[in-house]
Amino acid sequence: MEGLLTVKILEHYQINERTMAIIPANQLNYQSIVIEAEVKLYIKKTPFEIIKRGCLENFSSYEGRRDAVTHLTGYKRKVPIPISVHRNIFVFPTHAVKDLDCCWIFYHHVESIVEQKPNIKQSVILFKDGSEFIVNVSKSELLKQLERTTFLLSLVR
Repeated sequence: MEGLLTVKILEHYQINERTMAIIPANQLNYQSIVIEAEVKLYIKKTPFEIIKRGCLENFSSYEGRRDAVTHLTGYKRKVPIPISVHRNIFVFPTHAVKDLDCCWIFYHHVESIVEQKPNIKQSVILFKDGSEFIVNVSKSELLKQLERTTFLLSLVR
């Protein structure tokens, strides 16, 4: 059959320096879409499962990293997470981590945040590679998440 696209679905995904975002998909065959430069990967695990595994692959649990960030910063909600301090991989959630719409944005790939439409909770994240991603979060909320992650980075340097 011509014109059909084949989507390769992966069982697991290893977070790396190319990871730009992890988005919930909630599809029958896959739960997440991972965005890397010029690539979309379809993964069977949920975004939160991928984040938790990424922490474990870097010698800590998600809970341990979250507790450390909360202890050092006082942040209790939508806590930015240092997946790997050594490899400079920091991520922040767009929503509460248990929210089905929660996306995970990788800090070092973000170029800027643009308001999609005035008075609507929707923004465009512009990545350094020129790609963009629309998310149902206000610009001010995303800028706050960027600022919190910047502060976290200042503590680990």
